[in-house]
Amino acid sequence: MDKISGLLFDLDGVIVDTAKYHFLAWKKLAEELNIPFNEQDNERLKGVSRMASLEIILEIGGRTMSDEEKNSCCDKKNRLYVSYIEKLKKDEILPGVKEFLVDARKKGFHTALGSASKNSKLILDKLEINDLFDAVVDGTKVSKAKPAPEVFEQGAKELNLPSEQCIVFEDAAAGIKAAHNAGMKAVGIGSEKILFEADLIIQGFKDITVSDIIKKLYRIVKK
Repeated sequence: MDKISGLLFDLDGVIVDTAKYHFLAWKKLAEELNIPFNEQDNERLKGVSRMASLEIILEIGGRTMSDEEKNSCCDKKNRLYVSYIEKLKKDEILPGVKEFLVDARKKGFHTALGSASKNSKLILDKLEINDLFDAVVDGTKVSKAKPAPEVFEQGAKELNLPSEQCIVFEDAAAGIKAAHNAGMKAVGIGSEKILFEADLIIQGFKDITVSDIIKKLYRIVKK
C-alpha cells in the first residue's frame, strides 16, 4: 500500500449540507421558467457544475436556450444561492467534520478541498475552517465537471502529492467516479445504493478518525 498523505474533500454533503440552498435556488429559477422541479430531480444535480445543472433542468422542461440566456440563468441562480449561504452559521458544519480535520492535520496529513462550487471560500469563511485546508480547488480553478478527474488531480498537484497517496471523500456518484478516474481511493459519505462504486462507505465523520478510515479502507481492499 502507498503511504497515504493527502485527504481531498468535496464540499456540499461532505463538509456542510448546502444542498438545501442549491435546491431552493434552482427551484425558484425553475418556477420562473415554468419548469416543474422537485427534490428527486435535484438528485441529478449533485456533484455537477452550475451550467450542467441548468442543462438538466432545461431537459426536464423540454426547453432550449441560447448561450447568453443560459449564462444569465446561471448568474441568477448563483445570486439566489449566495443570498442563502451568506446567512450560513459556523455550526452548520456537518457532525464530526471539524474534529476529523483537526485530528488529521495533527497527524501530519495534508488536506485539500475539491469542489465544483465557485463559492467554496465564502462557505469555508462562514464555517470558520479555512485554516484547516492546505489547498482549495474549486470552480474558479477548474472547468471540467466531475466525473472528470481534473478537480482532484489539481488538488493532489497543489498538495505536491502523487494521486496514489490521496484519498477522496465524496457524497455523489460522479465524485466517486472522478476520484477513481484520478487514480485515488474514494470514501463515500451516505447511501450504499448511490455510492456502491466507492472503496468504503461511511455515514458521516462523527466519532471517526483518519486512522479508522485507512484501516477499514485497506482491510476491504485486501479482501
